[in-house]
Amino acid sequence: MAEDAVEHDAVSAEPIADDAEAERAAVRTARRDGIAVGLATAAYGISFGALSVASGLDVWQTCFLSLVMFTGGSQFALVGVVGAGGLAAGGSAIAAAALLGVRNVVYGMRMRPVVGDHGLAHRIAAAWVTIDESTAVALAQSRERAARIGFWITGIAIFVGWNLTTLAGALIGDALGDTRAYGLDAAAAAAFLGLLWPRLKKLQAGATAVLAAVVATIATPVLTPGLPVLVAAVVAVVIGWFDLFRRREGR
Repeated sequence: MAEDAVEHDAVSAEPIADDAEAERAAVRTARRDGIAVGLATAAYGISFGALSVASGLDVWQTCFLSLVMFTGGSQFALVGVVGAGGLAAGGSAIAAAALLGVRNVVYGMRMRPVVGDHGLAHRIAAAWVTIDESTAVALAQSRERAARIGFWITGIAIFVGWNLTTLAGALIGDALGDTRAYGLDAAAAAAFLGLLWPRLKKLQAGATAVLAAVVATIATPVLTPGLPVLVAAVVAVVIGWFDLFRRREGR
């Protein structure tokens, strides 16, 4: 009987040990993914820093923007509109950046169960690093603890790296002088297109992008800089609201 009890305990312990090892493996994967994504994404900060200076912002304004806004797509949109229309397009630039930033609110609602609620400071920190990449890494994990660790490592790595590379890019752009001579005045749109391109694999996204681009092209000669972007955004919202192309793709 004693031997049977010992054997039963050993068998019972095996699933616990296996689960613990699986948990550790999941955490290691989350850490590796977070660091890799953080390093790759932070590199974009050099482009943003140089493009921001090319658009008319100085080094410290550029760094402050990365510090307080910290959402790459919105930052590229803002400096792109400012670069095209100057300070007169500031309102349109802010509106365009805000439209792109709305997605982070959705991310926040999705990530709240993952990061938990441990006080005001914790919520503020989580909100600050809730971006595309931290959300994607967290949701790719199979374990709750791994998802939480992946979220924080990715967010913090990108925040630190992005702000450092923004400073480096801004200093480089400032040292170059007239950045338009190097074509950097047109690079904001190219960089933003690079961020957008991987998302255009589905019919809904591709068709929406094409229609919005056509509308923006038609509106550009008759509207002040920044407004064509907002008009195109309205077109995209309408298409998304009625879900026209996705239903057709489903059929």
